[in-house]
Amino acid sequence: MNGENASWLDALRWDANGLIPAIVQDASSGRVLMFAWMNRDSLEESIKTGNTVYWSRSRHRLWRKGEESGHVQKLRSIRADCDCDVLLLAIEQTGGIACHTGRESCFFRELRDGRWVEADPVLKNPEDIYSK
Repeated sequence: MNGENASWLDALRWDANGLIPAIVQDASSGRVLMFAWMNRDSLEESIKTGNTVYWSRSRHRLWRKGEESGHVQKLRSIRADCDCDVLLLAIEQTGGIACHTGRESCFFRELRDGRWVEADPVLKNPEDIYSK
């Protein structure tokens, strides 16, 4: 890694595991689509390729969004919050589906009258998405 890259990466406040939270929103509508974690490698690869790459805490490896589903996210911009400890990624979502449940957004549950209701429709059956 060259010195130029180190300065902007070092300006971020990584947690004890070397991760930073990333809020992902649709660049056109502004809708929050998902939340994920990034490490230095995933952030650098995202910038280099123009496609989002996250750190999967459950798989303990880089997670290239869309690698299985085909629902790639094209990176449009990255912002850091005032404390430089949270990222906001504006993306263009290929296929209009960001959630593994086949919905536009992972935030599809809405609290109504003291219970969680699935407020957004399934756009594509997950069995059809992940049928490999």
